Amino acid sequence: MRTSMDYISVLVLCFSLLLILETATAIDTINTTQSIGDGQTLISADGTYVLGFFKPGESKSRYLGIWFGKISVVTAVWVANRETPLNDSSGVLRLTNEGSLVLLNSSGSIIWSSNTSRSPARNPVAQLLDSGNLVVKEEDDDILENSLWQSFEHPTDTLLPEMKQGWNKITGMDWSLTSWKSPDDPARGHFIDMLSPNGYPEIQVMEDSKVKYRSGPWNGLRFSGSNQLKQNTRYTFEFVYNENETFYRYHLVNNSMVWRLVISPEGDLQRFTWIDQTQSWLLFSTANTDNCERYALCGANGICSIQNSPMCDCLHGFVPKIRSDWEATDWSSGCVRRTPVNCSVDGFQKVSGVKLPQTNTSWFNKSMNLEECKYMCLKNCSCTAYSNLDIRDGGSGCLLWFGDLVDTRVFSQNEQDIYLRMAASELGNGDGAKVNDKSNTKKMIILSSVLSTGTLLLCLAMVLYIRNRKQRRNRKVSGGFERNSNSKLRKENLDLPLFDLYTLAAATMDFSEDSKLGEGGFGTVYKGTLKDGREIAVKRLSKFSRQGLDEFINEVKHIVELQHRNLVKLLGCCIERDEKMLVYEFLSNKSLDFFIFG
Repeated sequence: MRTSMDYISVLVLCFSLLLILETATAIDTINTTQSIGDGQTLISADGTYVLGFFKPGESKSRYLGIWFGKISVVTAVWVANRETPLNDSSGVLRLTNEGSLVLLNSSGSIIWSSNTSRSPARNPVAQLLDSGNLVVKEEDDDILENSLWQSFEHPTDTLLPEMKQGWNKITGMDWSLTSWKSPDDPARGHFIDMLSPNGYPEIQVMEDSKVKYRSGPWNGLRFSGSNQLKQNTRYTFEFVYNENETFYRYHLVNNSMVWRLVISPEGDLQRFTWIDQTQSWLLFSTANTDNCERYALCGANGICSIQNSPMCDCLHGFVPKIRSDWEATDWSSGCVRRTPVNCSVDGFQKVSGVKLPQTNTSWFNKSMNLEECKYMCLKNCSCTAYSNLDIRDGGSGCLLWFGDLVDTRVFSQNEQDIYLRMAASELGNGDGAKVNDKSNTKKMIILSSVLSTGTLLLCLAMVLYIRNRKQRRNRKVSGGFERNSNSKLRKENLDLPLFDLYTLAAATMDFSEDSKLGEGGFGTVYKGTLKDGREIAVKRLSKFSRQGLDEFINEVKHIVELQHRNLVKLLGCCIERDEKMLVYEFLSNKSLDFFIFG
C-alpha cells in the first residue's frame, strides 16, 4: 500500500514539474484558450521585453503595453489602449479564434482590438518576440511576413531597433510615431514623426498639420540634415525605397545595448541608451538641436547658418523680399531672385556643405549621373536646382527641385552639394562661390564697420601712446629712487634677491583682504604663493612710516646677519616706487607677531 502511494506521489511530482516547464517555455506566447489579466505578463524568450498592464507616471489609469524587462525603470515602448484607458485592474487580454487580440474591461466590453484583417486563421497564437514585436501568427508559421498582425506595424511614440518607419505601398499602412500627450498620458499628442510620402522621402516632424522639423533627404549615408560625419559605432541605418514599400530603420551593432528613439510630448526626436552603472537613461542625441533646425526659419530661398549673426541670409543670387522685415530679424518672407532667369542662357551655381532643401515637390532618378541631371534640369525652365541623389563613390542619381527652395542650412563639413539655377549675369564667382555670398548692401555695412573700428583703434592707440609717455616721465623721477636703492643694496653685499612689485601683487591677490594675516604699527603682513608654489609672508611697510631708505636697508642688513636655521628665513625684499617690503618664507606654526614685529 505504501509503495503504491509512493508511486502516485512521484507521478504527481513529475506531472507538476512538466507543467512548470511547459509554463516556463510558454511565457512568451498565448493561444485562444489563454488570457493575460492585470498582474500577469508575457515575457520574451530572452527576457528583454515584457507585455502586461502598467500605470504611467502619476496617472491613475491602467494600460496594456510593452516595456523593457531587464532594466529598473519601467519604460513603455508600445501601448495598446492609448485612447481608451482602464479605470481599474479588471482588464483582460484575449486572442479570438479569428486571430484578433481583444482587450476587455470589467463589463466584458472590448475597449481595444488588433483588428486582424486576415481570416480565417488556423491555430492562431500571440507571441512576444525578442525584438519587442508582439505578433499574431499561425502556430507553426514563424515567417514574420506571414504574420496576421504585429505591433511593429502599429507604433506609438517609440522606434526600436529593426522597426520600420515609412509606409507600405501595397496595403497603404503608415508606420509613423505619434507623441504622448504628456509623460503621464499616452494618448495621441500633437506631434507626428513620419517619412514624408511626397517627392523624395525625408523624415518630418509635424505639429498638427505644420512641419516643425525635417531631416533632409537620404543621401546614401545618412539624411542630409545630419552633421554626424563620423561613422556611428553604436547603430547603422538602412533606407529602402522600392515598388512595395519605403522605410528606414536602424540596427544595433551590439545587441546587448538597450536603445530607443522617441518623439517626446514636446516634439523632440530623442535617442536614449540605458546605462547600467547609473541605472538611468542617457540622452544620446536630439535631432532638432539649434535654431537653424526650425523649419523654414529663413523663408523661401533663404539659408541658415548657426555660426553667423544674424543666422539667416539669402542664397546666392537672391535678395530679401521685404528688406524692412529682414532688418527687424523677421526672415519669414524669404528671398527673391535679384536677376530673373532666362531659360535659354541660364547656368548653375554650386553650393557646398548644405542640408538640402525640402523635397516634397522634387523629382528623382536613381540611374542618372550628375551631368545628365544637369541637362535634365536645364531643359526644364521650372527646375530651380539639382544634386546627386547618392553621394557615395563620387555621386550618383539625380534629384531635381521645382519652385522655391525651402529650409536650407549650412553644414560646413558636410560633403553634400547642390547646384542652383542662376541667370548668366549672376555666375561671376564661378563654381567656387561660398554658401552665404553677401549682397552689395551687406558688403557696404561690413566695410563701414571695419573703417569705424579702425578709426576707434587708432584713437585708442594715440591715447595709450600719450599715457605711456607720461608714465616714462614719472619713472624718470621715481626710477632714480629705485636705481639708488638697488645700488645701495649691492654696495652692502647683502646677496639678497629683489622681488618686483608685480610678482608680490600677483602672489597676494593684489594684497587682498583675504590674503591679510594681520597688521601692526609698522605695516601689514600678507600671505602669498609664488608661481613656483612656495608660500611666503610679505611684510608691507606702511607708507606713513617715518623709516627712510637708509633705515630700511639697515633693517634688511640686520635681519640677514642674524639669519639662523631655527628662524624664519628672509627670502628677499622689494623696493619699488614708494613701496618697501620684506619677503619671508611662510611657516604656518610661526607666530604672527614674528612677521609683524620681527
